[in-house]
Amino acid sequence: MQIWAIFWRFFVLGWLSFGGPAAHLGYFRHTFVEKLGWVDEAHYSRLIALSQFLPGPGSSQVGFAIGLARGGQWGAWAAFVGFTLPSFGLLLAAALIQPPADQPFFSAVIAGLKLLAVVVVADAVWGMAQNFCKTRLTQGVMLLTAVLLWLMPSMWLQLGLLLAAFALGWRFVQVTPPPTQAASTVFTSAGWVKWALLGAALLVMVHLLWQESLPSALVLFAQFLQAGALVFGGGHVVLPLLQPLVGAQVGSEVFLSGYALSQAVPGPMFTFATYLGAHLLPTAPFTGALLASLGIFLPGLLLMLWFLSSSSTLMQNAKVQGGMRLLNAAVVGLLLATLISPVAGSALHSLWDGILVLVALAVLRHFKLHILWLVLAFGLLLPLIRLGF
Repeated sequence: MQIWAIFWRFFVLGWLSFGGPAAHLGYFRHTFVEKLGWVDEAHYSRLIALSQFLPGPGSSQVGFAIGLARGGQWGAWAAFVGFTLPSFGLLLAAALIQPPADQPFFSAVIAGLKLLAVVVVADAVWGMAQNFCKTRLTQGVMLLTAVLLWLMPSMWLQLGLLLAAFALGWRFVQVTPPPTQAASTVFTSAGWVKWALLGAALLVMVHLLWQESLPSALVLFAQFLQAGALVFGGGHVVLPLLQPLVGAQVGSEVFLSGYALSQAVPGPMFTFATYLGAHLLPTAPFTGALLASLGIFLPGLLLMLWFLSSSSTLMQNAKVQGGMRLLNAAVVGLLLATLISPVAGSALHSLWDGILVLVALAVLRHFKLHILWLVLAFGLLLPLIRLGF
């Protein structure tokens, strides 16, 4: 029953989580930290930090880890399937039907949902800053991280700043670790994961060396495994990684239209692979979509499961706790930089957009509205008003 509850919560969020990875983290925090209390704020921040060090889809990895904390390994997979299923279905349908993406109402809906992403990410930054940035030191780390990443956006700088924050906290911050949480008991051994990772690596190697010896379905799966193992820095990095692998096979028009549609649907942007997989295996589009989606998600999820299942006791070490103190502040800075660009930068085009976001943020924080009301307001009511209906 608990596994079903995990699946259902993430399935609902999979329909509502517009706006990209940073917005997804805001939705997760609102639902699983503030409303349901499945993980606490410190645990949630650690998961965000870990997702930044591993390849793969960051928000999906965080959701996967929340499911792990709540219901063990089955809970983790239930969370992943629930959150991914809506966008998988929508992009598979788009590959088969090809809906027009240039209609005015469609464009207005996308613009409204981008504004909603600003509200959700701003709420997450505000709430996490109140929890993790109470001292001058943590506030300084947050602001320095945000300014540097805003001025010089780079995946390597991001990783370097997070590592530096952890190292400084490890060396100079003294923290008494809290008692072991009961939730950590679900981090059971996952010895099979290393064999799954080894098998994936061998398949990619065989594909690179003897591609002609593999069936087309296995070639497709190996291509997306390779991409999923190399994606650091968020969903948009998928584009330059997949383009040389499969871009020529599907054609530039299909490739770019799929990329645009993957940004228009809720849920993880990595389901761009769903759209491509359906086109790459036209005789069996569902199989192609499924293999491509599993291939691109699996490396990051397996690495997250392996790490959390084998190293949860590290979090009880006093020096690790000191490192996490500053790392949490750096994570807030990372989200703040993301809020500034690209989230707000791509969504705010006028003074009225800014006023609308501020009003919605105040309403969300004061009344604790269910996120569905905001989705309806920004994704349906606002487009209708702007188009004069």
